[in-house]
Amino acid sequence: MQFHPGHKVGLTGANGAGKSSLFAMLRGEVHPEQGDLEMPVSWVVAHVAQETPALAMPAIEFVLDGDAELREIEAGLVAAEANHQGELIAELHQRLTDIDGYSAKARASELLNGLGFSQVALQQPVSTFSGGWRVRLNLARALMCRSDLLLLDEPTNHLDLDAVIWLEGWLQSYRGTLLLISHDRDFLDAIVNHIAHIEQQTLTLYRGGYSDFERQRAEKLALQQAMFEKQQRKVAHLQSYIDRFRVQATKARQAQSRIKALERMEMISAAHVDSQFGFEFRAPIAAPDPLLVLDGMSVGYQHKPLISNIELAIRPGERIGLLGKNGAGKTTLIKLLAHELAPLGGKRVEGKDLNIGYFAQHQLEQLRPDDSPLQHMMKLDPLTREQEHLNYLGGFDFKGEMARAPCANFSGGEKSRLALALLIWTRPNLLLLDEPTNHLDLEMRHALTLALQDFEGGVILVSHDRALLRATCDEFILVADGKAVQFDGDLEDYSQWLNEQRIKEKQLNQAVATDDPNKNANKNNRAANKAERQARIVERRPLLKELEQIERNMAQWQTDKKLCDEQLNDADLYTSADKSVLQQLLKTQATLTTQLETAEERWLTLHEMLEAIPALD
Repeated sequence: MQFHPGHKVGLTGANGAGKSSLFAMLRGEVHPEQGDLEMPVSWVVAHVAQETPALAMPAIEFVLDGDAELREIEAGLVAAEANHQGELIAELHQRLTDIDGYSAKARASELLNGLGFSQVALQQPVSTFSGGWRVRLNLARALMCRSDLLLLDEPTNHLDLDAVIWLEGWLQSYRGTLLLISHDRDFLDAIVNHIAHIEQQTLTLYRGGYSDFERQRAEKLALQQAMFEKQQRKVAHLQSYIDRFRVQATKARQAQSRIKALERMEMISAAHVDSQFGFEFRAPIAAPDPLLVLDGMSVGYQHKPLISNIELAIRPGERIGLLGKNGAGKTTLIKLLAHELAPLGGKRVEGKDLNIGYFAQHQLEQLRPDDSPLQHMMKLDPLTREQEHLNYLGGFDFKGEMARAPCANFSGGEKSRLALALLIWTRPNLLLLDEPTNHLDLEMRHALTLALQDFEGGVILVSHDRALLRATCDEFILVADGKAVQFDGDLEDYSQWLNEQRIKEKQLNQAVATDDPNKNANKNNRAANKAERQARIVERRPLLKELEQIERNMAQWQTDKKLCDEQLNDADLYTSADKSVLQQLLKTQATLTTQLETAEERWLTLHEMLEAIPALD
């Protein structure tokens, strides 16, 4: 298989098919067991690092380090100027011009801005950011590299919708060769011109986007199924002849020849076009109308409203998507609806027998590590027969031993599937879903989309997966500027709105950067507001202190987890008769993973609380 310069290839396949192993081979971390990998020796390969050290350097400098040649030239200039090497200085300045180095800081700022970082955050130390934001920093650093080959593995997992839309535009204009692993079909369709699909240990290249791939593969599977059925008819005919005549002396020779023909025949596997996932939402026990009404409500943190005067009536069958930039308050509104946040004012009216089903990533932490999916189901509903629970779990691909295995070592996708299964079993009539597709593969996302389309209750959905939003939601609410109002448009209109907001912000930043004729008046105003600013400092201080402690803990836990992961890579652990060390390492790994996820969720909450406090001048 050949990838040519400029190809943008989506790499797809079931979990465990080998997508990440292929990336590791392209990065030179593993070597092919057979065959050859040929790549131009001059090619620069960029990828998103898995770990980010807790560095004291500003975020923008960390991102600029992604351009290794830029940093090399800058270091060379410092040395050349110190040694008064005029000719070398001129050469280095020319090289800096050739690589557009003088605009590097502006490009880094644009990358960080597009990924959701504020202008103030550009100068913050890397160590002050949580795990999710450090992933964004690593992504920006990879994009900063002027690479020939860019490897991106699930780059949208820690992004919200506006950052996904921005990244999509950036990758569309990327001039190098791109290999992209993603479970977001709209994202793939907008970017790639080829799909490389891994199936049955074979890599097949399809031309076009993901939708084109689905159509081509469906046609291929239909042909394969027809060939399989034709072959099965031939097999049945041969077997019938063998069964009838193998015991008759006069026909024994012919029967033996047909046995050999049957053995030689290349068996074509049956085409399994059906997903391994199959579930639907159980019909709600009650359907009050309206389900929930918010009248003039406000919500926020530390008595500071983040969203004010919320007017919302949710009825059965309504499917509402929440749109808005990062930090605007989408998750805060979901928490208000879920009764996880108390309102600051207004009135809430619940329909009789309202049953809320709330899904958010932090609920994965509430799964009991030592319990299996079946045990979770039995504790949730002990009156239902075990076999019925097993049948239900099978629809979420918890089959055989996996249904009875402790969930401590489950992947993020498996935990998400289990949390969804538990939620669906409770027969809610109002679903509140905050990024339900994180860690879910394309097959599970498709199954969830189909299930939501048939759901009889109300749905409030926050997601960066546009295919899910488009297929599920009938209307949208825009959370912006401290309000939650109906958005008159679709996702394409929202994309345009985001672009207009970026232009306005850019113009505002440029205006602030110019000389202000009223500078003295502004200084006087700032002096007059000194007491107010001081009060805000006092209010923010304990939150910032807690953030700092969380960051220190996370840095230590990440170091410990990395060491644990390295130890678990030792093959001798799995062959040793004494499994105690292996079991202890797996337990430590699970504990550290839970601690990191809990800390990150707390970081996000503190971040929202800080955003609710007016920023300092």
